[in-house]
Amino acid sequence: MLEYSPAACLPWMNNVASDCPFELVAIDLDGTLVDSVGDLHTAVSTMLNAMTMQPVTIDDVRHWVGNGIDRLVHRALTRSMSENAESVLFETAMVLFQDAYQAVNGQQSCLYPDVARGLEWLATLNTPMVVVTNKAARFANPLLEVLKIDQFYEVCIAGDHVANKKPDPGALLLAASRCHANPRHSVLIGDSISDMKAAHAAGFSSISVSYGYNHGQSVRTVQGKTKSDAIIDSFSELPAVFKQMSM
Repeated sequence: MLEYSPAACLPWMNNVASDCPFELVAIDLDGTLVDSVGDLHTAVSTMLNAMTMQPVTIDDVRHWVGNGIDRLVHRALTRSMSENAESVLFETAMVLFQDAYQAVNGQQSCLYPDVARGLEWLATLNTPMVVVTNKAARFANPLLEVLKIDQFYEVCIAGDHVANKKPDPGALLLAASRCHANPRHSVLIGDSISDMKAAHAAGFSSISVSYGYNHGQSVRTVQGKTKSDAIIDSFSELPAVFKQMSM
């Protein structure tokens, strides 16, 4: 597994690769490109308040994010990572959450440092880029537009475009199919164990960012066959990683 520190990163524009090692670059959204926890916390808080339930902290929401909105709502209702809320309660909460989230989507969200410059560098490779997210399309696409990064992507594969969300490989395989790319020559950049598992199952290479949402677990602690091929602290390290992975 490769690891790079910012100090070891090569200068940005001196590292425009003549040959990209991949036919497709897939990138996760929440926790990788965008810190969206502020908007999600506001929406969860609005939902819980309407249901006269106890409030939660922004750190609670940060811990729960990463497996799609359905799981986030279940976790907010049960305060558990794995339990499901009663069906009628959940259905009521989902309507409240979706309305609240649509109203605030993008207001408190921001790109992580160096993401914009990293996307600009990736665009010089003339390799298709796609967003692969567990977030529903009705929320993902407007968020990309608000943050002005939608122009970088061929397509956004959202959580409601496939039968099963990551860590299932379906979304990645759909992205590869749409871009006529060989999964074995494709890479996923993500922030969580779900991303690592999805990449492995799809036959993708994987690069993990050390920040983001991974339920409080460092990506550096992941062992076994699903661990990432490289870990970075910033998108500024992508030129060095791509150069190494092309060797």
